[in-house]
Amino acid sequence: MKRAVAVLLLLTLLLGGSAQADGKPEEAGPEAADRLVLRYADQFTVAYDASGCALVTIGGEERFLIVPEGAEAPAESDLPVLRAPLQRLYIASSSAMDPIVRLHALSSVRLTGTRRDDWTLPEVQQRMDEGELLYAGKYAAPDYELLLSEGVSLAVENTMIWHSPEVKEQLEALGIPVLVERSSYERHPLGRLEWIKLYGLLTGRLQEAEAFFDSQAAMAERVMAQESTGRTAAFFSISLSGAVRVRCPEDYVARSIELAGGRYIPQIPAEDGTGGRATMSMQPESFYAGARDADVLFYNAAIGGAPGSMDELLQKGEWLADFRAVRSGEVWCTEADLFQQSSGIAVLIDEMHQILSGTADGRALQYFHRLS
Repeated sequence: MKRAVAVLLLLTLLLGGSAQADGKPEEAGPEAADRLVLRYADQFTVAYDASGCALVTIGGEERFLIVPEGAEAPAESDLPVLRAPLQRLYIASSSAMDPIVRLHALSSVRLTGTRRDDWTLPEVQQRMDEGELLYAGKYAAPDYELLLSEGVSLAVENTMIWHSPEVKEQLEALGIPVLVERSSYERHPLGRLEWIKLYGLLTGRLQEAEAFFDSQAAMAERVMAQESTGRTAAFFSISLSGAVRVRCPEDYVARSIELAGGRYIPQIPAEDGTGGRATMSMQPESFYAGARDADVLFYNAAIGGAPGSMDELLQKGEWLADFRAVRSGEVWCTEADLFQQSSGIAVLIDEMHQILSGTADGRALQYFHRLS
């Protein structure tokens, strides 16, 4: 224990921070020159020492030491040491794949926790067809033997791994570091997008990641600077059983509608607390009461597919005929690849603004199409 604290204290000194009594480095101010500049993300930090080694802290708890090419790691460290650019990654978190694709770093990934037919990213599907990218089991049941034989350098998991802690423990016992991707915990949608900087750091493409983020953030910020459209919008789907699935008000999709100049409905009473979930089920009667007068309806095609027409939508629930957006033709369906394209948040906000402001007609949108 004493050696662990001593190592952390040494790292703290190298990184230019002070230390708390428990041996954890305190967070330096945002003006520190030895830190990766993050404008929206608050679920990870990156601090550098003089040799260029980076101390990555995720969620204020998990720590990794990333050693760049040509640098040497400290002689003794109780932290997982990752040598960048990393190769032979196991990506069990589907939201982590798209940023890697955007950085043209897919060759760094050898294994995935998602089957080929469950991917909507064509680049990923192609590499799986070519045998360059292999399915290694989902997050809760990975093929440990395959991971070991492929020499996996890092497993990137989503927060669902916390429901299977024995898997994380087994991976680490086998010498495979585990990074739990927490972008879904970001309070601002652009914070989710800023995680591309972490993947850029891991794959040796940080400059490309910063350039991509800056361009996308500028697009979103132009929209965010405009006045509210004054229009309301709901985002939902209907299950085979007839239940309505909506995004929780604090979810990034609902927040994106707000940033796009809309007001998200239905409002969910505080006493019905959503516990940080992204979605929740509502009875049709409750959804009807809360969203009947919505100016715009966004139908989520990722769950059960999209209706092909307004008639098909009404077959899911005849009660929808009374909705203002149905009567005015303001029903828009998402494209199937919306949620796997996690780095498209700025485009999502921009297209939502076009729809809410009534300027989308005649334009080819990437993530939505109007239901006819």
